[in-house]
Amino acid sequence: MASVSARPARTAATLSTTSIASRASASAAPSVHTPPAASTTSLPVPGSRASVATTGEDIELSDLPTQTEPIVAIDDVQAPTRSRQLAISIASFFVIFTSCGMLFSFGVYQEIYQAMSLEPNTPFTGASAAAIDIIGTLTATFQTMGAPITTAFIRRFSPRVAIFTSAVLFIASSLLASYSQHLWQFVLTQGVLMGLATCFAYMTPCTVAPTWFGARRGLAIGLILSGTGIGGLVWAPAIQALNASLGFRNTLRVSGAITTGLIVVSGFIIDWDPVSKARHAAERERERLMDAERRAQGLPAKRHRRIVPLVSWRTARSGRFCAQLLSAMLQAAAYYTPVFFFSAYARTLGYSAREGANFIAVNNACNAIGKILLGLAADRFGRINMLLLSTAVSAVCSFALWLPSTLTSSLHAGQGLFVTYAILYGCFASAYVSLFPTCLVELFGPQNFASVNGVLYAVRGIGSLFGTPSAGALVDHTKTTPFGYHNMAIMVAALLAASSVSLVWVKIECRKSPMPGPL
Repeated sequence: MASVSARPARTAATLSTTSIASRASASAAPSVHTPPAASTTSLPVPGSRASVATTGEDIELSDLPTQTEPIVAIDDVQAPTRSRQLAISIASFFVIFTSCGMLFSFGVYQEIYQAMSLEPNTPFTGASAAAIDIIGTLTATFQTMGAPITTAFIRRFSPRVAIFTSAVLFIASSLLASYSQHLWQFVLTQGVLMGLATCFAYMTPCTVAPTWFGARRGLAIGLILSGTGIGGLVWAPAIQALNASLGFRNTLRVSGAITTGLIVVSGFIIDWDPVSKARHAAERERERLMDAERRAQGLPAKRHRRIVPLVSWRTARSGRFCAQLLSAMLQAAAYYTPVFFFSAYARTLGYSAREGANFIAVNNACNAIGKILLGLAADRFGRINMLLLSTAVSAVCSFALWLPSTLTSSLHAGQGLFVTYAILYGCFASAYVSLFPTCLVELFGPQNFASVNGVLYAVRGIGSLFGTPSAGALVDHTKTTPFGYHNMAIMVAALLAASSVSLVWVKIECRKSPMPGPL
């Protein structure tokens, strides 16, 4: 094996296997020597397409910058241990439990604020349900719309820094919202700022955790993202109880403090897997060398870096990317609407405010169960197949259960249909969220995961931004009966059906080209 005393950072051309005379230079690069009997070996040269071929003769290289630091050998990195995978899973679960659990409990705040809109001298007096829903919609929107920037932030700094950033944003948004006096202030604090906090908290496990697992990736991510449902199961009744005893302002402060504490503790554990960490170290080393070269040429450094990872044109124009993008946007446009309006809709069926909050809790419990079970099934029957199943069943349930519950004249029948819908929708619709990132790895390969993941999550944010407020605007507030929500039910069912059709398109594209390749 050839011994290399220093590796060149760049060379002008491929060097032949025979002895090459050095250019006239006072400071020639060190020579590369192999024993006479050694076989020909090709040495890659970083920053260039050139390579150095060696046989048994000394080779003198031209006077160009050299790199003496060791190059990271990704293939030699040890596989993650089971204990480390378990620690990452638990920490990621608690981050999702606290951040997304709060988001999935916004339906309680929606019902509280809607009740306050009928009272005088409150921040929400006279506000419509659609106007109040903008708060939760913006939280859900920024949770995913900021994904490209958040993903770049995680790669540029570290997952730990991203988690700590989310903790700071959470406590700031909760405290500022607790002192807000007008609806627009709640929109900015509990909506936009808390949405950014949720984005950093949510995207970090979604970006980091999938790379820690292989064959059991679907089950692992299902367990981690079940934190959204379990968090909602815990937070929904907790927020209702805190509001009844402390008022909504102190509820915001207490929940913000608890959320921040749990996120900070979890942040000390979450990190890249060994292979990804080595890859990022190699990328930073390459960037350092390119900066040094540009400075040597009198050019400003860092211009070559792309701050936000973008999807390549070849990937963006592929059929599978377009189909997955359309499905993601349509599903997101429908997904949060039932969750945000469960409590308010339950009131039209004769349930109390506490019972309405319990509906959110039940839905979130089914949310967690569905993510785990469908994640386990995805590892056996195919992740894309389970993604299609979850969306199709959600659409069928919306057409067959929620819509009839808004039309029936029997209150008892409407309650039965709605209870069944809350359970099934929680089990199946939520599984889309956990299966989504695992399918992206399967569809586009690990090499494209970061860029595709960020862009498609941003598209989901756009879908949420337009879908949920539009559905809220369809509520007929002149009616206090379930019929006032029938247009909303139709819209949700239609969007989920269209998303299912788009996933069929994804399946067709996969049959055309089974392997993702270097898209």
